[in-house]
Amino acid sequence: MKKLAPLLFTLLSLLPFACKQDGKDAQQQFRERQQAILERSGATPAEPEDKEADQQPAQEAQPQKSATVPGDKVVAIKDGDTMVLLRNGQEVTVRLYGIDTPEKNQAYGQKAKQYASDLSYGKKVRLIVHNTDRYGRTVGTIMLPDGRNLNEEMVRNGYAWHYKAYSKDQNLANAEADARRFKRGLWQDPNPVAPWDFRKEKRNGGTSSTGNPDAPIPAGATKRIVYLCSSSNSAVYHLDSTCYVLKRCKEEVIKTTEAEAIRTYGRRADKTCSK
Repeated sequence: MKKLAPLLFTLLSLLPFACKQDGKDAQQQFRERQQAILERSGATPAEPEDKEADQQPAQEAQPQKSATVPGDKVVAIKDGDTMVLLRNGQEVTVRLYGIDTPEKNQAYGQKAKQYASDLSYGKKVRLIVHNTDRYGRTVGTIMLPDGRNLNEEMVRNGYAWHYKAYSKDQNLANAEADARRFKRGLWQDPNPVAPWDFRKEKRNGGTSSTGNPDAPIPAGATKRIVYLCSSSNSAVYHLDSTCYVLKRCKEEVIKTTEAEAIRTYGRRADKTCSK
């Protein structure tokens, strides 16, 4: 028993050190675990969400931004739905996608051209190319500097029809319905003629609205200036611009030669003011 006493004393004396060492080891392990947790926390699980949130507005804003960034300059207006753009130093003829405006010698034809000019001529726009038509023209949508869609604006304000034969665009369909409802532009006419019907009648030799190129004309008719109302309901031309009948015209008054009034527009001389 006396021999075991020194050994027992030694073990008892080492016990506090061992406990202290175990405590240090436990603390160190605890700190390491905490550090690991903090490091994992430092990765911030929300970080991918933040990146996605940063990217999402950029993706949504990109079309809007590009729609308002100028690029191609409109240098000529051929009619309401056809214009010339200057792209990279070259002129490109563009036919507006999904719409059809009245012909030049049709009611609202000149007004449609003027409206397209007011919105786009001389301005830098963005062209969205759809395809190329059989005439080699670029068919596309034109975005104006303020972000508006020129194609839709022409239809919405009653200066073009939605060309349903070549387009199923719902925005254009809605724009036409809106124009019809509020009788904007050409929809003020009680019986507007679609441009494709107007052209078809012309190809078939119709004379009621497209004229007759072989119709006889009076002497001096190629130089004499006359005036006519562009309404499809009008069938006459006027020699005097102050004629009270012409003053009642709610649409465009076209100034042309008597020969063109007869052969192109199919009009006859008005007798009311010519007496």
